Amino acid sequence: MRPLHYLRALRGIVARELYRFVHQRERFISALVRPLVWLFVFAAGFRSTLGLAISPPYETYILYEVYITPGLLGMIQLFNGMQSSLSMVYDREMGSMRTLLVSPLPRWFLLTAKLVAGVAVSILQAYVFLGVAWAYGIEAPVEGYLAVLPALLLSGVMLGALGLLLSSFIRQLENFAGVMNFVIFPMFFMSTALYPLWKIQESSELLYWLAQWNPFSQAVELIRFALYGRFNGVACGYTAGATALFLAAAIVGYNPSKGMMQRKGGA
Repeated sequence: MRPLHYLRALRGIVARELYRFVHQRERFISALVRPLVWLFVFAAGFRSTLGLAISPPYETYILYEVYITPGLLGMIQLFNGMQSSLSMVYDREMGSMRTLLVSPLPRWFLLTAKLVAGVAVSILQAYVFLGVAWAYGIEAPVEGYLAVLPALLLSGVMLGALGLLLSSFIRQLENFAGVMNFVIFPMFFMSTALYPLWKIQESSELLYWLAQWNPFSQAVELIRFALYGRFNGVACGYTAGATALFLAAAIVGYNPSKGMMQRKGGA
């Protein structure tokens, strides 16, 4: 296979995912409304906490809405990763996924291309959310809107790879909702998306330990630092390592000779 064939396949898979997204307006609206509700309604109940002593990159007292904005960006990517895994299960049941995976291109490349397509959609949603937040008065430094792009890309790939891994275990659409809730809510609530790590430690040492090692927490911190012009090397390394682990496990899971596909009678 020539590089041109890989490029055409990647372009086709990404274009198909974007086409589906554009024609599924309910998906876009639901993905955007969810974090906006948290931003406008949930955060309003915490206006009395204007004096939160936040750790760097802030090093000052800030509005609660400003603190949770990066966490809500992570929420968008987390739900989009799960939504992409749902589409994988649906495509596998309908047969289109089987057609894709039996093409001459390597399976790992096809899965990665599918992952990249989902990440492209999540980044689009994230920037629309940032635009709405800016109109609401929650602004980041101008350079932060560009600096956050690599962080969104890496965190989106990690969460998308996790969803891809989960889709290799799910055989029927009916089982997907339970698995989604089992993964999404613990990852989101046991993270630094809503509260600083030191605040969680004041409440529970167990929750502090879980939040500290939660890959979603590290992804949120990577986004949070990048949005305000800083680089968090620890969060970046942790997120990159989790990405490699989840993606490798997902590729094995979709391998008909080694992974879950073998037990399910093929992809």
